[in-house]
Amino acid sequence: MASTRTILRTHWVALRAMLVFTLVLGVAYTALVTAIGQLALPARANGSLVHDAAGEVVGSSLIGQSFADASGAPLPGWFQPRPSAAGDGYDGGASSGSNLGPENPDLVSAIGERRSRVAAADGVSPDAVPADALTASGSGLDPHISPEYARRQVARVAEVRGLPEAEVAKLVDAHVQGRDLGYLGDETVNVLELNLALAALVGD
Repeated sequence: MASTRTILRTHWVALRAMLVFTLVLGVAYTALVTAIGQLALPARANGSLVHDAAGEVVGSSLIGQSFADASGAPLPGWFQPRPSAAGDGYDGGASSGSNLGPENPDLVSAIGERRSRVAAADGVSPDAVPADALTASGSGLDPHISPEYARRQVARVAEVRGLPEAEVAKLVDAHVQGRDLGYLGDETVNVLELNLALAALVGD
């Protein structure tokens, strides 16, 4: 049977090891990674925050948000994002998709309602409504839409804002983001950044 001294020595060694690894991995490593992030990529390290013309934080370029009134109706003077299934919509604390299968009647009904609403709002055929206007992303927080969906909204936004369509279309084209590394994924448009540019254009 091990002596009391041996047991105490073993426990003391274990305690010292725990303290050392806590300091190295829990404190020093965290501080090092944080410092590297702040020096190399400060904007991303701080949440990719987006500021308006007055310097106020209005969101993150990584998280979608609603451009709707208090009742949830889309505001026609703004470009609209993808639908969201995160909480009550665009809830960063409840990121999720709908998890409904393609033949689920609730999803089929929701897609039909969205198709009719978007087609009526944008003055296009229901068949011309892009897929990303109808379905939420896997996270429910996707900040991007396709260039196709953004361009579908140009006529509506221009009419409501009293702007030439060509000017609004040029704004969309300027905010098309290319594929990652030039070949991964699809081209996208960040809705928040596009709407901020629209606000700056009209002095909103």
